[in-house]
Amino acid sequence: NIYMLDKIKEFKPSSWAIDNKITVYLITIFISLAGIMAYNSLPKENFPDITVPTIYISTVNGGNSPTNIENTITKPIEKRLKAISGVKKFNSTSMQDVSVIVVEFHTDINVSVAKQKVKDAVDEARGDMPSTLTREPMIKEIAFSEIPIMYINVSGNFDLKELKKYADNLGDRIEGLSEINEVKIIGALEREIQVNIDAYKLQAAQLTIGDVQRAISQENLTITGGTVPLNGMKPTLSIKSEFQNPKEIENIVVTSQSGARLFIRDFAQVVDGFKEKESYSSSSGKNVITLNIIKRSGENLIKASEKISKVIEEMKATEFPKGLDISVTGDQSTKTKTMLHDLINTIIIGFILVTIVLMFFMGVTNALFVALSVPLSMFIAFLVMPSIDFSFNMIVLFSFILALGIVVDDA
Repeated sequence: NIYMLDKIKEFKPSSWAIDNKITVYLITIFISLAGIMAYNSLPKENFPDITVPTIYISTVNGGNSPTNIENTITKPIEKRLKAISGVKKFNSTSMQDVSVIVVEFHTDINVSVAKQKVKDAVDEARGDMPSTLTREPMIKEIAFSEIPIMYINVSGNFDLKELKKYADNLGDRIEGLSEINEVKIIGALEREIQVNIDAYKLQAAQLTIGDVQRAISQENLTITGGTVPLNGMKPTLSIKSEFQNPKEIENIVVTSQSGARLFIRDFAQVVDGFKEKESYSSSSGKNVITLNIIKRSGENLIKASEKISKVIEEMKATEFPKGLDISVTGDQSTKTKTMLHDLINTIIIGFILVTIVLMFFMGVTNALFVALSVPLSMFIAFLVMPSIDFSFNMIVLFSFILALGIVVDDA
């Protein structure tokens, strides 16, 4: 009877493990190696990528009061949004010249599906809006992954035009990295070719601004002139007539329906200038240009930061002048590195303490086996994480540290 009872109580996997200890050792080594490799390749981020399907609609129609914007743009869009399924709520703001609507969907709705639904609703509403708008409705998703992972400040005793050139070169190199989604430049001057017209001279010449716009746009073209038969082939003839120099604009002849003909230089001044600044960046009272670095979702934050540091060092050594100062602020990878080190230290300290304490009660061999359950359970988790789209982040790290105690108790 006792023999029968023992048989019933037997746990087959444990018995198999005892009978095949060499196999168990090999499996343990395999799990350890595979776990370490999986850990190295796992994306490491500060926070998990939270996707709340939130869509932003912005429409501009200049010269309209908030009341007009509400009646002609906001209300037609709101009317169509009410018919969309899955919408949790939407908030609209009608301001001078601008309509802004933020649509929040329930979290079970896919972001791309939500965005398409909003686009379809806005397209339907477009017929009820004014035929000409200053800017057509812009539809954009609001994502947490759009938060910059670091800020790179480019400064020095150079004018903003020269600083922008260096910032553009650095931004292009960083944007070429596989981990980076976008680099936004703040505080830079944008080039703008201005045609400053003398209104009185234009009026005296019986010309209109429309005549000037038409003349400039028709001269700045690259068009196909058809095909030319040549030795049995028909190569395409391309006429390139784009401006190479802003001064060329001054020599354009403007004609009107009344027969007036004048060069642009006769009534206007062409200036190779800059757009009015819409963003400003400063550090220690000096003008700087800031690069906001936005990472691709799911990519390794620490690896991205290391690659960017390498690019900066390379460009400092080879391309940038000595007076150019490049500083990095708000680097999220520093915090993530600290958290990772804390986790590894916790695992190591936990392993050592568990082994020492259990040695007094269970003997050295049993204590080592119980302590080994800590890193082994971690390695198995590292192997599973990529298949469930988990990255290494603050939430996951806290979960690991909490689970350490449970693992030791169960072992």
